[in-house]
Amino acid sequence: MEEAKKYKILLCEDDTNLGMVLKNYLELTDYDVTLERDGRLGLAAFQREKFDICLLDVMMPNMDGFTVAEAIRDVDPDMPLFFLSAKTMKEDIIQGYKLGADDYITKPFDSEVLLLKIKAILKRNEEENKINDNIEFDLGDYHFNPRLRELKIGTTVHVLSPKENELLKMLADHKNDLLPRERALKKIWGSDTYFNGRSMDVYIAKLRKFLRADAQIQIVNVHGSGFRLVAP
Repeated sequence: MEEAKKYKILLCEDDTNLGMVLKNYLELTDYDVTLERDGRLGLAAFQREKFDICLLDVMMPNMDGFTVAEAIRDVDPDMPLFFLSAKTMKEDIIQGYKLGADDYITKPFDSEVLLLKIKAILKRNEEENKINDNIEFDLGDYHFNPRLRELKIGTTVHVLSPKENELLKMLADHKNDLLPRERALKKIWGSDTYFNGRSMDVYIAKLRKFLRADAQIQIVNVHGSGFRLVAP
């Protein structure tokens, strides 16, 4: 029987007691929790590891929750974000939602309510990903089915490796637009390091080879920024 997925949560909370209580409570309900006590450390943890959701205290030393959220959104626009705040000021709540927060809860709060909200966000996110997984793409003379990891042209079928598939899917999602380099590295390789960057360049070269039967299709380097899949 397949083991249930253990979701990873990044929890940024500068109140030591509340942070530990929340971490222990979430771990008891079978989440894998990384706790950081200021915004800068929280952002460093996000850049180092892959998470399914980020719970951010708004008021933190070194970097506040809103600033951390902006930096996270630059790397992964789809990352579920949840703000924890002692403030009930309408302006703060509005700012949280403007940054694309999935939810906002004010302290003191009921841990059980927080847990239900987290579950709802993760469930919705998983359902959206399932819908996205079923999308197929027509790229010039090619037909690309990410669910089967198949890239077809005429009678020729290329079965892609998981990383090739994920990278081509991200390029196809951004067709004729920029796919930021760091976004692809963070989502597929887990972090934006020099070695992962070199690895991605190898995969880009492989995809170019697979797509060369149609001269209208190109994967263009956008210097210092990322890649663009040019396709009719």
